[in-house]
Amino acid sequence: MNIDTLTEKYRVAAPRYTSYPTVPYWDETEFSDSAWIGRLSEAVSDADGEISLYLHLPFCESLCTYCGCNTRITKNHGVELPYIAAVLKEWQLYLAQLDVKPVIKDIHLGGGTPTFFSAENLRLLIEGILKDAETSGDAAFSIEGHPNNTTEEHLRTLYALGFRRLSLGIQDFDPKVQLIINRIQSYEDVEKVTRLAREIGFDSVNYDLIYGLPLQTLDGLQSTIDQVIRLRPDRIAFYSYAHVPWVKPGQRRYTEAHLPSAELKKALYESGRLQLSHAGYVEIGMDHFTLESDTLYQAGLTGKLHRNFMGYTELNGKVMIGLGVSSISDCWSAFAQNVKSVEEYLALITADKLPLSKGHLLSASDLLIRRHILNIMCQGQTSWSLAELMNADFEAGILRMHELAADGLVHLRPNHLGVTPIGKRFLRNICMAFDARLWEKQPQTQLFSMAD
Repeated sequence: MNIDTLTEKYRVAAPRYTSYPTVPYWDETEFSDSAWIGRLSEAVSDADGEISLYLHLPFCESLCTYCGCNTRITKNHGVELPYIAAVLKEWQLYLAQLDVKPVIKDIHLGGGTPTFFSAENLRLLIEGILKDAETSGDAAFSIEGHPNNTTEEHLRTLYALGFRRLSLGIQDFDPKVQLIINRIQSYEDVEKVTRLAREIGFDSVNYDLIYGLPLQTLDGLQSTIDQVIRLRPDRIAFYSYAHVPWVKPGQRRYTEAHLPSAELKKALYESGRLQLSHAGYVEIGMDHFTLESDTLYQAGLTGKLHRNFMGYTELNGKVMIGLGVSSISDCWSAFAQNVKSVEEYLALITADKLPLSKGHLLSASDLLIRRHILNIMCQGQTSWSLAELMNADFEAGILRMHELAADGLVHLRPNHLGVTPIGKRFLRNICMAFDARLWEKQPQTQLFSMAD
């Protein structure tokens, strides 16, 4: 079966598998704040206190219409200090529940636009987090920034606090695309921030690019990637645009008629992938490309690559606490998500309550399937024991894999699955075969973006 036929066959709505079970399939019947804290506390103790922290800073001055993140649009910077105070109080609520002093393995500031906040206020936030915790000797701190408002003061302040990684949202340099998605930044601004970060001492710069955006053309995206290659970021996340206007109303600014056809979208990806490969970038997992000098590449070689709600990471910790509105926490055996409204988040924090809205306690079957999906997403292969085949959910997943094997996407042996070179383009579909909760309850409406 040729690649065009495969692409058409497997162009279905599919999760991105930053977790298993995926959020729409969380079972909240047994979840409670106390159950979450119990599993989290046990996991932190088992990890000798080591944790990752994700801090969600939701504010943006303008809406990027393609964006699927939980954001709050405002030009009122008076929101900064009250929000920081709430995040720090949430952190204190967690500290009061843990049996050991946490050792912070990494911190990631996401959003929204973290550089919406002033450098001084970011300093207050990070110092407030660190004062009651230890920091691992090999800790990695990273921040997402907008090229238009990431200043030298931001970079110098963050560097002094231990940040060494910067991620910039580029998406596309084509002026027509930038206009329709309301994400306008110049090549010169991106170049300036990149140069400053490297001069100050940041050792990893990531660019986010998106293919499949409205009005995107092959020539336009090729030009964008040529410019990106000229700036030589250490990592590139090359994502497929997720058109979900039923979830994100901002995407209703344009219609499906503005989007590239399925054939063009495939050409956009293949062309970009080829350009990056010729420029020395190596494809890691799904959607990610790195230089061989980058630690993410080394993690791929050594089998230490990990995937969580923030995407791929070389830090293979199993405990991540999310702070801030809509943040998701993960202690491997349980997930918990905060409320999505800023007002509700602030009210719950003021009332000395963890701002949780929902969660999921993983069953033994969930944990088994989660491990194998993670292996496929990170290592492109997985193996199992005879005892694991006794699990009905897992056995059903193996049976569903036979069709993918016949199509050349995977190699199947009695106790092993390996993703083929062609199969690497269909990782979401391969993992979906194992997704017992999705197969148990097929969605009546589209929950996920298309796997293309």
